[in-house]
Amino acid sequence: MDKIKFFEWVTEWFEVLGVVSMVLGFVFAFVVAGRSWFRTRNGGAAFKTLRETLGAVILLGLEILVAADLVKTVTSSPSLTDAAVLGMIVLIRTVLSLSIQIEIDGVLPWRKALVSSPQLLVRAARGSGGGATSDASQP
Repeated sequence: MDKIKFFEWVTEWFEVLGVVSMVLGFVFAFVVAGRSWFRTRNGGAAFKTLRETLGAVILLGLEILVAADLVKTVTSSPSLTDAAVLGMIVLIRTVLSLSIQIEIDGVLPWRKALVSSPQLLVRAARGSGGGATSDASQP
């Protein structure tokens, strides 16, 4: 098998893997959301679980498809038209991934540490301080 055929085969498998991961992830997301609803009987929590899981699955599939596009770039003939088309596809998928990530987290990815780190510190402080206070107040 020559190099070009091998890379075309790899590209096709990456594309198949990206689509299959989204399809199986879609089913998995509904199973996880259903289990959440059966455990808590809280529709809001189940819906949030479904959104977050579906978003993560779509992000995974998009990342795999971007990898397929990058492999395709290596194997394609170096023409300006092919490079522009692949560049636009990667750009669109990247913007889509970014917007889904913002939708899931509710904050820009590069600002996530600014939002989550102080919240984690406050939770940790409340958890350790609350446990010591409640133990000391009991006779």
